[in-house]
Amino acid sequence: MEQAATPLSVIVPVYNEDENFPRLIDAIDQRLPQPFRVLVVYDFDEDTTVPVARELATTRPYLSLVKNELGRGPANAIRAGFQAADNGPALVIMADLSDDLNDVAPMLELYHSGCRIVCASRYMQGGRQLGGPLLKRTLSRLAGLSLYYLVGFPTHDATNNFRLYDAALVNELQIESEQGFEIALELTAKAFVRGEKIGEIPTTWKDRDAGESRFQLFRWLPKYFRWYRYALIGRWFGRKKQR
Repeated sequence: MEQAATPLSVIVPVYNEDENFPRLIDAIDQRLPQPFRVLVVYDFDEDTTVPVARELATTRPYLSLVKNELGRGPANAIRAGFQAADNGPALVIMADLSDDLNDVAPMLELYHSGCRIVCASRYMQGGRQLGGPLLKRTLSRLAGLSLYYLVGFPTHDATNNFRLYDAALVNELQIESEQGFEIALELTAKAFVRGEKIGEIPTTWKDRDAGESRFQLFRWLPKYFRWYRYALIGRWFGRKKQR
């Protein structure tokens, strides 16, 4: 009951997203159910998103800037966002408009029904992925579907960062990722092994049409494999009964 009354915290890690950010805020204004707050997490003062976000914040009291002091990179930015959110529902979205914000309302419904993580899935029935590098798309799909069918992982899409979390759970799980976007797989794998209730809805993801992606496939692939292996091993040796 208490969680249902807590405003949604929207965590947006940014990196020179001045082109996309005003359109993102327009989409948030139109599609997100109130109440919510938006935490814009940036690594350095020269980020081109910062002046744009500060200007928009003058007319939007829900908008706050959070400087990431944990170290550069998307994982640390997301960690800083969770620390600022502290508790209640916390949604991670990208600033590049790749995530379908129409899905937030049904994600919140699952959260309020008891799910501590809600995954938006490109690879379940009804989900789609539009664009993006072929190799990245292929590896992502293989990782998600293999975990789903091999060990009953509670989402078809293990790597998508468009997720709704219970912020208190995330801070309790103690994030170990420090650089890449493998943070979503880490958190979901840890919650899965613990037996936390995890939900899933289909989503449509589309590739960015402005700005530059920070995704570094070959640099981060070993980090993804670490948490893929954790989910596999945890299923057989460490998983508690699902609540």
